[in-house]
Amino acid sequence: MAGTRIPESSGGLPPQIGLHRPFAATVDAGLQSVLESALDKKRSWRALIEQNKMAVGLVDLSTPQAARFASVNGYTMMYAASLPKIAVLLAAYQNIQDGLLRDSPALHEWLVRMIRQSSNSAASYLIWLIGLQRIEDLLLRFQFYVPQYGGGIWLGAAYPPGALRNPEPIKGLCHAATAMQLCRFYYMLVNGGIISPKRSEQMLEILSRPGLHDKFVSVLETHVPPERLFRKSGEWNAHFADSVLVWDHDCRKYILSALVDDKNGEQILRDLVPVVEKLLAPAQIQARARRQIASRQSPAGLKQAGASTPGGLCSTILQGFQEILKSLQPEPKDTRQ
Repeated sequence: MAGTRIPESSGGLPPQIGLHRPFAATVDAGLQSVLESALDKKRSWRALIEQNKMAVGLVDLSTPQAARFASVNGYTMMYAASLPKIAVLLAAYQNIQDGLLRDSPALHEWLVRMIRQSSNSAASYLIWLIGLQRIEDLLLRFQFYVPQYGGGIWLGAAYPPGALRNPEPIKGLCHAATAMQLCRFYYMLVNGGIISPKRSEQMLEILSRPGLHDKFVSVLETHVPPERLFRKSGEWNAHFADSVLVWDHDCRKYILSALVDDKNGEQILRDLVPVVEKLLAPAQIQARARRQIASRQSPAGLKQAGASTPGGLCSTILQGFQEILKSLQPEPKDTRQ
Protein backbone atom coordinates (compact mmCIF):
# COMPACT_ATOMS: atom_id res chain seq x y z
CA MET A 1 0.00 0.00 0.00
CA ALA A 2 1.32 3.46 -0.87
CA GLY A 3 2.43 5.91 1.80
CA THR A 4 -0.17 8.09 3.48
CA ARG A 5 1.76 11.36 3.72
CA ILE A 6 -0.53 14.34 3.21
CA PRO A 7 0.15 15.65 -0.31
CA GLU A 8 -0.58 19.25 0.64
CA SER A 9 -0.37 20.80 4.09
CA SER A 10 -2.45 23.78 5.15
CA GLY A 11 -0.03 24.83 7.89
CA GLY A 12 -3.08 25.67 10.01
CA LEU A 13 -4.30 22.27 11.07
CA PRO A 14 -5.55 22.26 14.65
CA PRO A 15 -3.48 20.04 16.91
CA GLN A 16 -5.16 16.98 18.36
CA ILE A 17 -5.96 18.21 21.84
CA GLY A 18 -5.86 14.80 23.42
CA LEU A 19 -6.94 15.92 26.88
CA HIS A 20 -10.65 15.89 26.15
CA ARG A 21 -13.86 14.70 27.73
CA PRO A 22 -16.44 12.42 26.12
CA PHE A 23 -18.64 14.61 23.95
CA ALA A 24 -21.74 14.10 26.13
CA ALA A 25 -19.81 15.59 29.06
CA THR A 26 -19.29 18.87 27.19
CA VAL A 27 -22.95 19.93 27.50
CA ASP A 28 -22.90 23.29 29.29
CA ALA A 29 -25.96 24.86 30.93
CA GLY A 30 -24.60 28.39 30.64
CA LEU A 31 -23.85 28.13 26.94
CA GLN A 32 -27.21 26.43 26.40
CA SER A 33 -29.01 29.34 28.02
CA VAL A 34 -27.28 32.08 26.04
CA LEU A 35 -27.68 30.16 22.76
CA GLU A 36 -31.41 29.69 23.29
CA SER A 37 -31.80 33.34 24.24
CA ALA A 38 -29.86 34.57 21.20
CA LEU A 39 -31.88 32.48 18.75
CA ASP A 40 -35.17 33.34 20.43
CA LYS A 41 -34.64 37.06 19.82
CA LYS A 42 -35.31 36.62 16.10
CA ARG A 43 -39.01 35.94 15.63
CA SER A 44 -38.61 34.17 12.28
CA TRP A 45 -35.94 31.86 13.75
CA ARG A 46 -38.12 31.11 16.76
CA ALA A 47 -40.96 30.06 14.48
CA LEU A 48 -38.72 27.73 12.49
CA ILE A 49 -37.30 26.21 15.69
CA GLU A 50 -40.78 25.58 17.06
CA GLN A 51 -41.70 23.82 13.80
CA ASN A 52 -38.51 21.69 13.92
CA LYS A 53 -37.32 23.39 10.73
CA MET A 54 -34.17 24.88 12.22
CA ALA A 55 -31.48 23.17 14.27
CA VAL A 56 -28.23 24.60 15.64
CA GLY A 57 -25.27 23.03 17.40
CA LEU A 58 -22.33 24.88 18.95
CA VAL A 59 -19.08 23.82 20.64
CA ASP A 60 -16.93 26.46 22.34
CA LEU A 61 -13.27 25.42 22.04
CA SER A 62 -11.73 28.69 23.24
CA THR A 63 -10.40 26.69 26.19
CA PRO A 64 -9.89 23.38 24.35
CA GLN A 65 -9.52 21.10 27.36
CA ALA A 66 -12.83 22.45 28.73
CA ALA A 67 -15.03 22.34 25.61
CA ARG A 68 -18.66 23.45 26.00
CA PHE A 69 -21.54 22.16 23.86
CA ALA A 70 -25.06 23.51 23.41
CA SER A 71 -27.77 22.96 20.83
CA VAL A 72 -31.30 23.86 19.83
CA ASN A 73 -33.16 20.97 18.18
CA GLY A 74 -29.77 19.27 18.32
CA TYR A 75 -31.25 15.78 18.06
CA THR A 76 -33.76 16.66 15.31
CA MET A 77 -32.72 14.86 12.14
CA MET A 78 -33.22 16.83 8.93
CA TYR A 79 -32.49 16.50 5.25
CA ALA A 80 -28.89 17.65 4.78
CA ALA A 81 -28.25 17.40 1.01
CA SER A 82 -24.48 17.21 0.37
CA LEU A 83 -23.34 17.61 3.96
CA PRO A 84 -23.37 13.83 4.67
CA LYS A 85 -20.57 13.43 2.14
CA ILE A 86 -18.40 13.57 5.27
CA ALA A 87 -19.55 9.98 5.81
CA VAL A 88 -17.83 9.05 2.54
CA LEU A 89 -14.68 10.81 3.75
CA LEU A 90 -14.79 8.76 6.95
CA ALA A 91 -15.38 5.52 5.06
CA ALA A 92 -12.55 6.19 2.61
CA TYR A 93 -9.98 6.63 5.36
CA GLN A 94 -11.26 3.66 7.32
CA ASN A 95 -10.87 1.56 4.17
CA ILE A 96 -7.34 2.89 3.75
CA GLN A 97 -6.63 2.00 7.36
CA ASP A 98 -8.01 -1.51 6.80
CA GLY A 99 -6.04 -2.02 3.59
CA LEU A 100 -9.16 -2.05 1.40
CA LEU A 101 -8.24 1.14 -0.47
CA ARG A 102 -4.85 2.35 -1.66
CA ASP A 103 -3.97 5.85 -0.54
CA SER A 104 -2.79 7.80 -3.56
CA PRO A 105 -2.69 11.33 -5.00
CA ALA A 106 -5.57 10.38 -7.29
CA LEU A 107 -7.76 9.27 -4.37
CA HIS A 108 -6.82 12.42 -2.47
CA GLU A 109 -7.95 14.51 -5.43
CA TRP A 110 -11.31 12.72 -5.59
CA LEU A 111 -11.82 13.39 -1.88
CA VAL A 112 -10.84 17.05 -2.22
CA ARG A 113 -13.29 17.55 -5.08
CA MET A 114 -16.07 15.86 -3.11
CA ILE A 115 -15.53 17.92 0.05
CA ARG A 116 -14.22 21.34 -0.99
CA GLN A 117 -16.15 21.73 -4.25
CA SER A 118 -18.94 19.34 -3.19
CA SER A 119 -18.65 17.53 -6.53
CA ASN A 120 -21.54 15.11 -7.01
CA SER A 121 -19.64 13.08 -9.59
CA ALA A 122 -16.71 12.63 -7.21
CA ALA A 123 -19.05 11.64 -4.38
CA SER A 124 -20.91 9.14 -6.55
CA TYR A 125 -17.67 7.56 -7.75
CA LEU A 126 -16.39 7.16 -4.19
CA ILE A 127 -19.71 5.79 -2.99
CA TRP A 128 -19.56 3.21 -5.78
CA LEU A 129 -15.97 2.41 -4.83
CA ILE A 130 -16.75 1.94 -1.12
CA GLY A 131 -20.36 0.73 -1.11
CA LEU A 132 -23.43 2.02 0.70
CA GLN A 133 -23.50 -0.88 3.13
CA ARG A 134 -19.92 -0.22 4.21
CA ILE A 135 -20.76 3.45 4.81
CA GLU A 136 -23.78 2.47 6.91
CA ASP A 137 -21.73 0.01 8.94
CA LEU A 138 -19.14 2.66 9.77
CA LEU A 139 -21.71 5.31 10.71
CA LEU A 140 -23.17 2.80 13.14
CA ARG A 141 -19.76 1.67 14.42
CA PHE A 142 -18.69 5.23 15.25
CA GLN A 143 -22.21 5.96 16.58
CA PHE A 144 -22.76 8.87 14.24
CA TYR A 145 -26.22 7.40 13.67
CA VAL A 146 -28.07 6.23 16.80
CA PRO A 147 -31.80 5.50 16.30
CA GLN A 148 -32.72 5.88 19.98
CA TYR A 149 -31.30 9.43 19.93
CA GLY A 150 -33.13 10.66 16.86
CA GLY A 151 -30.81 9.24 14.21
CA GLY A 152 -27.82 11.33 13.14
CA ILE A 153 -25.58 11.44 10.09
CA TRP A 154 -26.71 9.20 7.24
CA LEU A 155 -25.72 8.68 3.63
CA GLY A 156 -27.83 6.16 1.77
CA ALA A 157 -27.63 7.16 -1.90
CA ALA A 158 -25.32 8.62 -4.51
CA TYR A 159 -25.63 12.20 -5.86
CA PRO A 160 -28.15 12.52 -7.38
CA PRO A 161 -29.87 9.45 -5.93
CA GLY A 162 -30.16 6.57 -8.36
CA ALA A 163 -31.94 3.23 -8.26
CA LEU A 164 -29.70 1.95 -5.46
CA ARG A 165 -30.82 3.49 -2.18
CA ASN A 166 -30.36 2.72 1.50
CA PRO A 167 -32.62 5.16 3.40
CA GLU A 168 -32.32 5.47 7.17
CA PRO A 169 -35.10 3.74 9.13
CA ILE A 170 -36.62 6.65 11.09
CA LYS A 171 -37.68 9.20 8.46
CA GLY A 172 -36.67 7.40 5.28
CA LEU A 173 -34.03 10.00 4.40
CA CYS A 174 -31.03 9.15 2.23
CA HIS A 175 -28.99 12.25 3.09
CA ALA A 176 -29.54 13.32 6.69
CA ALA A 177 -27.86 14.78 9.75
CA THR A 178 -28.46 16.19 13.22
CA ALA A 179 -26.70 19.29 14.53
CA MET A 180 -25.47 17.34 17.56
CA GLN A 181 -23.79 14.58 15.54
CA LEU A 182 -22.20 17.09 13.19
CA CYS A 183 -20.63 18.86 16.16
CA ARG A 184 -19.52 15.52 17.55
CA PHE A 185 -17.88 14.63 14.21
CA TYR A 186 -15.68 17.73 14.23
CA TYR A 187 -15.01 17.42 17.96
CA MET A 188 -13.72 13.88 17.48
CA LEU A 189 -11.58 14.98 14.54
CA VAL A 190 -9.95 17.81 16.47
CA ASN A 191 -9.16 15.34 19.24
CA GLY A 192 -7.67 12.83 16.80
CA GLY A 193 -10.47 10.44 17.75
CA ILE A 194 -11.73 9.22 14.38
CA ILE A 195 -9.83 6.09 13.32
CA SER A 196 -6.48 7.47 14.55
CA PRO A 197 -4.75 10.84 15.06
CA LYS A 198 -3.05 10.42 11.68
CA ARG A 199 -6.30 9.69 9.82
CA SER A 200 -8.11 12.47 11.69
CA GLU A 201 -5.45 14.91 10.55
CA GLN A 202 -5.77 13.74 6.95
CA MET A 203 -9.54 14.27 7.05
CA LEU A 204 -9.11 17.72 8.58
CA GLU A 205 -6.68 18.67 5.82
CA ILE A 206 -9.27 17.79 3.17
CA LEU A 207 -11.99 19.71 5.05
CA SER A 208 -9.80 22.84 5.11
CA ARG A 209 -9.75 25.69 2.57
CA PRO A 210 -13.42 25.56 1.49
CA GLY A 211 -13.96 25.89 -2.24
CA LEU A 212 -17.53 27.20 -1.96
CA HIS A 213 -17.94 30.72 -0.61
CA ASP A 214 -21.48 30.67 0.69
CA LYS A 215 -23.41 30.29 3.97
CA PHE A 216 -21.06 30.29 7.00
CA VAL A 217 -17.93 30.70 4.89
CA SER A 218 -19.17 33.86 3.14
CA VAL A 219 -19.04 35.58 6.54
CA LEU A 220 -16.11 33.80 8.17
CA GLU A 221 -13.69 34.24 5.27
CA THR A 222 -13.73 38.01 5.81
CA HIS A 223 -11.73 37.59 9.04
CA VAL A 224 -10.50 33.99 9.24
CA PRO A 225 -7.82 32.54 6.88
CA PRO A 226 -9.15 29.73 4.66
CA GLU A 227 -6.60 27.24 6.02
CA ARG A 228 -8.21 27.70 9.44
CA LEU A 229 -11.73 26.88 8.29
CA PHE A 230 -12.71 23.20 8.13
CA ARG A 231 -16.09 22.86 6.50
CA LYS A 232 -18.76 20.86 4.69
CA SER A 233 -22.14 22.20 3.64
CA GLY A 234 -25.13 21.21 1.57
CA GLU A 235 -28.26 22.61 -0.03
CA TRP A 236 -31.15 21.47 -2.18
CA ASN A 237 -34.31 23.45 -2.86
CA ALA A 238 -35.32 24.96 0.51
CA HIS A 239 -32.99 22.72 2.53
CA PHE A 240 -29.80 24.42 3.71
CA ALA A 241 -27.12 22.89 5.93
CA ASP A 242 -23.64 23.91 7.03
CA SER A 243 -20.98 22.79 9.47
CA VAL A 244 -17.61 24.31 10.29
CA LEU A 245 -14.69 24.01 12.66
CA VAL A 246 -13.09 27.43 13.15
CA TRP A 247 -9.53 27.17 14.46
CA ASP A 248 -8.19 30.70 14.18
CA HIS A 249 -5.19 32.26 15.92
CA ASP A 250 -5.61 33.09 19.60
CA CYS A 251 -9.04 32.10 20.96
CA ARG A 252 -11.52 32.13 18.05
CA LYS A 253 -12.01 28.38 18.17
CA TYR A 254 -15.41 26.77 17.88
CA ILE A 255 -17.60 24.29 16.00
CA LEU A 256 -20.89 25.42 14.50
CA SER A 257 -23.51 23.34 12.70
CA ALA A 258 -26.97 24.28 11.49
CA LEU A 259 -29.76 22.91 9.33
CA VAL A 260 -32.63 25.02 8.03
CA ASP A 261 -35.71 24.07 6.04
CA ASP A 262 -36.75 27.44 4.63
CA LYS A 263 -36.39 29.34 1.36
CA ASN A 264 -34.35 31.99 3.21
CA GLY A 265 -32.00 29.38 4.64
CA GLU A 266 -28.90 30.76 2.93
CA GLN A 267 -29.33 34.17 4.57
CA ILE A 268 -30.27 32.63 7.92
CA LEU A 269 -27.00 30.68 7.99
CA ARG A 270 -25.05 33.82 7.09
CA ASP A 271 -26.78 35.78 9.86
CA LEU A 272 -26.17 33.03 12.39
CA VAL A 273 -22.37 33.44 12.39
CA PRO A 274 -22.16 36.94 13.96
CA VAL A 275 -24.81 35.97 16.51
CA VAL A 276 -22.74 32.99 17.62
CA GLU A 277 -19.46 34.90 17.64
CA LYS A 278 -21.00 37.62 19.80
CA LEU A 279 -22.21 35.19 22.45
CA LEU A 280 -18.83 33.40 22.47
CA ALA A 281 -16.87 36.64 22.88
CA PRO A 282 -16.81 36.68 26.73
CA ALA A 283 -15.40 33.14 26.88
CA GLN A 284 -12.81 34.00 24.24
CA ILE A 285 -11.68 37.08 26.19
CA GLN A 286 -11.30 35.02 29.37
CA ALA A 287 -9.40 32.30 27.54
CA ARG A 288 -7.11 34.88 25.95
CA ALA A 289 -6.30 36.36 29.36
CA ARG A 290 -5.52 32.93 30.81
CA ARG A 291 -3.31 32.14 27.85
CA GLN A 292 -1.38 35.39 28.20
CA ILE A 293 -0.75 34.68 31.88
CA ALA A 294 0.37 31.13 31.10
CA SER A 295 2.63 32.37 28.31
CA ARG A 296 4.40 34.79 30.65
CA GLN A 297 4.95 31.96 33.13
CA SER A 298 6.21 29.54 30.48
CA PRO A 299 9.79 29.11 29.21
CA ALA A 300 10.87 31.49 26.44
CA GLY A 301 9.94 30.35 23.00
CA LEU A 302 6.76 28.50 24.00
CA LYS A 303 4.55 28.26 20.92
CA GLN A 304 1.15 29.89 20.91
CA ALA A 305 -1.64 27.33 20.67
CA GLY A 306 -2.85 26.96 17.11
CA ALA A 307 0.00 28.96 15.60
CA SER A 308 1.20 27.91 12.18
CA THR A 309 4.39 25.90 12.00
CA PRO A 310 6.65 25.39 8.97
CA GLY A 311 5.31 22.57 6.86
CA GLY A 312 2.32 22.06 9.12
CA LEU A 313 3.69 18.77 10.40
CA CYS A 314 1.35 17.13 12.88
CA SER A 315 4.11 16.12 15.28
CA THR A 316 5.43 19.69 15.57
CA ILE A 317 1.97 21.19 16.05
CA LEU A 318 0.96 18.55 18.56
CA GLN A 319 4.12 19.01 20.60
CA GLY A 320 3.62 22.77 20.85
CA PHE A 321 -0.01 22.40 21.84
CA GLN A 322 0.74 19.80 24.49
CA GLU A 323 3.14 22.29 26.09
CA ILE A 324 0.37 24.88 26.17
CA LEU A 325 -2.03 22.41 27.76
CA LYS A 326 0.49 21.53 30.45
CA SER A 327 0.96 25.19 31.29
CA LEU A 328 -2.80 25.64 31.63
CA GLN A 329 -3.36 22.65 33.91
CA PRO A 330 -4.74 23.59 37.37
CA GLU A 331 -2.77 23.11 40.58
CA PRO A 332 -3.07 19.63 42.12
CA LYS A 333 -5.49 20.86 44.81
CA ASP A 334 -7.89 22.06 42.09
CA THR A 335 -7.60 18.78 40.16
CA ARG A 336 -8.90 16.82 43.16
CA GLN A 337 -12.02 18.93 43.56
